[in-house]
Amino acid sequence: MTEQPHVLEMKNIIKNFPGVQALKNAELSVEAGEIHALMGENGAGKSTLMKCLIGIHPPTSGEIYFDGKLIENYSTADALNMGISMIHQELNPVEHRPIMENIWLGREPKNRLGLVDHKKMYEMSKEVLELIDLKEDPRTEMRHLTVAKMQMIEIAKAISYNAKLIIMDEPTSALTNKEVEQLFSIMRKLKENGKSIIYISHKLDEIFAITDKVTVLRDGQYIATEKTADLTVERMIKLMVGRDITEMFPKVACEIGDVKLEVKNLSNGKHFKNVSFQVRKGEILGVAGLVGAGRTEVIEAIFGIRSADGEIYIDGERVSIHSAEDAINNKMALLTEDRRMNGIFPMLNILQNMTISNMKSYVKKNKLVDHKRMKTDAHRFIETLSVKTPGIHQKIENLSGGNQQKVLVARWLLTEPDILFLDEPTRGIDVGAKAEIHKLITSLAGQGKTIVMISSELPEVMGMSDRIMVMHEGRVTGIIENRKDLTQEEIMRYATGAVEEKLA
Repeated sequence: MTEQPHVLEMKNIIKNFPGVQALKNAELSVEAGEIHALMGENGAGKSTLMKCLIGIHPPTSGEIYFDGKLIENYSTADALNMGISMIHQELNPVEHRPIMENIWLGREPKNRLGLVDHKKMYEMSKEVLELIDLKEDPRTEMRHLTVAKMQMIEIAKAISYNAKLIIMDEPTSALTNKEVEQLFSIMRKLKENGKSIIYISHKLDEIFAITDKVTVLRDGQYIATEKTADLTVERMIKLMVGRDITEMFPKVACEIGDVKLEVKNLSNGKHFKNVSFQVRKGEILGVAGLVGAGRTEVIEAIFGIRSADGEIYIDGERVSIHSAEDAINNKMALLTEDRRMNGIFPMLNILQNMTISNMKSYVKKNKLVDHKRMKTDAHRFIETLSVKTPGIHQKIENLSGGNQQKVLVARWLLTEPDILFLDEPTRGIDVGAKAEIHKLITSLAGQGKTIVMISSELPEVMGMSDRIMVMHEGRVTGIIENRKDLTQEEIMRYATGAVEEKLA
């Protein structure tokens, strides 16, 4: 079998930012008609390498060949015109404009008068949406779509450029299993048509299911390129982190105390109804369910950022929580699902992001802010959580997703909460950082903290939880007391409503 020509070759790529070298002689070669995984821990340099390729961050040095030609000093627009398209991990739709305008933004079809031809744009949009089997009216405003459908629109947009090379950065992070299969079907069609895809994902099962080859980066350096069929999970993890990870879910038996949090008949007419559960001190309650089950909405209601009827008790006493401030005053913390949209303040630095929820404690009697103690706390958590950063004054937007997540964890730990709500705490985080976050969660439970953890990854829910609450379409379908007795398939029966409501 003859080797296909390389559509892309990146050689000896170096990229320096102020105070940090993000890439050190990184390499990547992709053949025509190939689905090529780019793997590595958060901070390994994957996104930076792709931003160099797409024209966002020109490399400090090195060579990039596309279709056999050396390309340099080009913009993102030039990259698109050459046939390089990228679906970014963080979605940035124009929410109050229609789907079709989002797809053709900046390249709208014009009529003879030079005006936008909306009829033609509508027809073109229908064609590209049909390619991904998305049955949405192109005139629908983006704000009315789910995050999953917004992701599919981004895929449609990339396809619309008729690109030779499509970069997909965590494209399935908000998709259901059915939508993931739909995406894979689209990818296979693109491959059959000679298109090449660079696929970035932390979900190892996806890598084995859809890719032909894997290139691994570590600490900004090229480690290896191997055929996916020749790899094992253990081998891939070792290439990524430089060591064996023997314990992905370091759950240990913690002393379970009295009931700390009790929720009774919590209802929000639109998203959930009659949700009741208890969580004890030192316990991790896992919350499982499919997209749209209402898991996040329930937690947001308890935390006071979504209206709901019902009763909430802490240590047996009923509390009224109408805002996030009320929740924080009741020693609650919420690590949100989407760190980009409602977690980080991207233009602020690490110090500011880490201490913002705890500012009251830093105000001295003379009304001045104790900056020294703020810096001491920030340095302590950077060391404790192994945050990779040149310093506390680095803008958080310059950190990898995993390191941003660690800063958000530190933010809430500084408030010294008793109850922690963790919504998808390891989404978009590599296997090494996942193990660290899992270890931290177990440690917090061991300190007597009460933890409610939402996760769409069933192995994570089963591996980390003492008990599991499963939701389907806004209702609790089961609370499983002994997670070890269940399989993923049985939990999915509760999550799909196949099991009659059964509360243990």
